[in-house]
Amino acid sequence: MRASRVMIAVSLALLASVLFVASDHAHAEVIDRIVATVNGRVILQSDLDEALCYEALLTNRTLGQLSDDDRRSVLDRLIDQELLREQMKSADFPHATDAEVAARVAEARKLYPQAASSGAWQSLLTQYHLTEKDLLTHVRQEIDVMRLVDARLRPAVEIDSKSIEAYYRDQFVPKLKQSGASAAPLAEVSAKIRELLTEQKVSELLVSWLQTLRSESQVRLPGVTPSSNDPGVRSQ
Repeated sequence: MRASRVMIAVSLALLASVLFVASDHAHAEVIDRIVATVNGRVILQSDLDEALCYEALLTNRTLGQLSDDDRRSVLDRLIDQELLREQMKSADFPHATDAEVAARVAEARKLYPQAASSGAWQSLLTQYHLTEKDLLTHVRQEIDVMRLVDARLRPAVEIDSKSIEAYYRDQFVPKLKQSGASAAPLAEVSAKIRELLTEQKVSELLVSWLQTLRSESQVRLPGVTPSSNDPGVRSQ
């Protein structure tokens, strides 16, 4: 009789454990809902939440200070990153090394004098619900994306001397005069202007490339009405 009671107690305990796990799993599914899919790859609410925390950290704001536009921009950036991550599979470029990522994070830490010590830095990350590993992952991805874009788009950019001269005459010199500084000779700033114009052109090409990738992809946002400006976005 006693053995029978023990078996019943064990069975009830196991049943309670199973129900708890099932309940916890169901609760997790409600919280970690799908916010977007990109060619079948799911972007979860938890992915968006982490990206929002990273955005708040970078811009030195609290999560509550992020507007609805900020949140949509972060989601758009996650979608773009996924589209570009697919392009990395067939691209040839040097991926970020552990040392490069660590160096970039160390440089970023200098922007937060209140987190100079290791303990204070960890405390700051905790405030934003981030870990050191989360930060390293985001920085690595950013480096890889920038290198992909450079490898894909920069070779197509050509800046001629007339464009440099026009920028120097129409924008560079007027801005210096407006600030009260004396104008530097064109020869001294030509290389900087060329790089600036190159970056601007790469940015323009990137916008066009992403628009093309979206139009050729299956991007779905549950419950969002697609915009004519985003032909690749579909609602569910």
